[in-house]
Amino acid sequence: MYVVAGLGLAQLALLSGNALAQQEPVRNLNEVVVTATRSSKKQSEIGKVVRVITSETLAKSQGRSLTDVLNNVAGLTIGGNGNTPGDIKSVYLRGAAPGNTLILIDGIPVNDASGISGEYNISAIPVEHIDRIEILKGGNSTLYGSDAVAGVINIITKKGNGPLSASVLATAGTFKTYKQVLGLNGQTNKTSVAFSASNLNSASYSTASPDQGQTNFDKDNFTQRSVSLNLGQQLSSNFTLKANIQASGNQAGLDNGAFSDAIDYTYQKNSILAGLGGKLEFDKGNFNFNLSQNSIKNVFNNQGSLTNNKGNITHLESNVSYQVGRFLDLTSGLSYKNSSTEQQNPFSPAVLFADNNIKSVFTSLFFKTNTGFFAEIGGRVNNHSEFGNNFTYTINPSYVINNRFKLFINASSAYRVPSLYQLFSEYGNLDLQPENSRTYEGGFDFDLLPQKLNLNLSYFDREINDVIDFGQISANQFGYINQGRQNDKGYEAELSFKPVSSITVNAFYAYVNGERTTPSGTAFNLFRRPKNTFGANAAINLSKSVNLNLIYKHTGNREDFYFDSSFNQISATLNSFDMLDAYVEYKPLSKLTIFADVKNLLDENYREFAGYNTSGLNFNAGLRLEIR
Repeated sequence: MYVVAGLGLAQLALLSGNALAQQEPVRNLNEVVVTATRSSKKQSEIGKVVRVITSETLAKSQGRSLTDVLNNVAGLTIGGNGNTPGDIKSVYLRGAAPGNTLILIDGIPVNDASGISGEYNISAIPVEHIDRIEILKGGNSTLYGSDAVAGVINIITKKGNGPLSASVLATAGTFKTYKQVLGLNGQTNKTSVAFSASNLNSASYSTASPDQGQTNFDKDNFTQRSVSLNLGQQLSSNFTLKANIQASGNQAGLDNGAFSDAIDYTYQKNSILAGLGGKLEFDKGNFNFNLSQNSIKNVFNNQGSLTNNKGNITHLESNVSYQVGRFLDLTSGLSYKNSSTEQQNPFSPAVLFADNNIKSVFTSLFFKTNTGFFAEIGGRVNNHSEFGNNFTYTINPSYVINNRFKLFINASSAYRVPSLYQLFSEYGNLDLQPENSRTYEGGFDFDLLPQKLNLNLSYFDREINDVIDFGQISANQFGYINQGRQNDKGYEAELSFKPVSSITVNAFYAYVNGERTTPSGTAFNLFRRPKNTFGANAAINLSKSVNLNLIYKHTGNREDFYFDSSFNQISATLNSFDMLDAYVEYKPLSKLTIFADVKNLLDENYREFAGYNTSGLNFNAGLRLEIR
């Protein structure tokens, strides 16, 4: 309300009429995606599993986080999503370990060269900066290179569209959590701009969970400030130049580990992603190029004992999509990525300086016929400064009947190179080899009732060789080693149903089973990853101005472990839990939205990581005002 008063109540008088509630679309084969092929194609034309979180869904997620939204996708679990905002958020896609899912921002791969595994912190991206999200499942290293072992999450940020307009969002909620967001979006002449700045503060609660007899753990506060700017300039009728920058700063309190409190232990993470690119359109195709710089700095301060890690990634890529003939499209490109890090910690007198690079060339051919047969055949050659040459492939036929019933199979390979830390740190191992995988997929996607009912089922079998893990290198040395083979298999069933125009229901069930076999033959199940998950999301338009979303997810039992104060490894079982959230929004005026979001309505007392707290029943409420 302070925000509204600050803008002037006269603005509200200029807003008139109730807008029609945004209709949640039913997932269907006519849905257009770009991540699967690096060019716009309908779901009916591709034989891969792609799930889209639409702009309509995100518009009904005001005040929620990116991890909240992703955690309700079939086969995708965000480990630690219910923990404190500053705690680890691990992406588990189809049972794969964190780091085996590649994160893209507007199609550009992002990693953290300063981190242990190199995985990117997705909680650094506020959902208010995002226009839509595409999740591409399965091995996809042919088009996207290293880390795309389990799949790809492409976060597509907002671009300037329509008349220039401003927006203001303000929320308040449990744990003294407050957020403010300012936005500017639109076009003027041939220039487009999308700007968003956000500030989030939370008193939060203790990261670590008190053990028996322990009390008075201190709160671990969290602050996040972020800015996103996308600029576009149309220089001619067929050439557009683009520039972008995303910057964020996270500050949080930390604890010493499972069941272990800490006083004056904090971290600060600053990240900047900047890029310059362009798109040239020509008859029967287009050419794209992008140069990006991704810099991340992490500072951990444990009562004056500092760990200071920096990482930089420079990425240059160009690709062309071309319609060779009536039945053949081609996508081909070149890529160069240089990664470097500088790391210093109080346990080692030496400062770690390390870098490496990888160069790639890739090509995919997309065949299509009038009979409903489609196929992709592609390959990628990589040359790494440490590991030499590597080749990945994709063979992906599909068949569509009457534009409504799709059958598909997919055979692909993927790889993941060790991080700079895993190679060069005090625990590093220069004899490490990249993880190499192959994935088989198959399934169907049926529009049983167009725009009303969609049913799909997919099965996958993934094997990863030379899995990187922490273990014993020699008699007196511990570090990173290649730990045998990981095999994961499972299936996902999804239903999208619109019984009436005002209600859309999306439901899913996902099963994954995996085991790792070490050189000694020992096999064990996946840690922190459930075998069984299922859930549903019901989007209900109660009237032209009131929307209600009910979001439910069941997470099955998981195995975990932690280390006690004597560094002994303790096994733990994490019990299953049910999460029910409710989101409601009211539009009294066409450009004013008032909303409330209640999480964990069942007030489940659950654990996502052994020894760490979760939030329990919590809520936030706020408003969003658009000004034109």
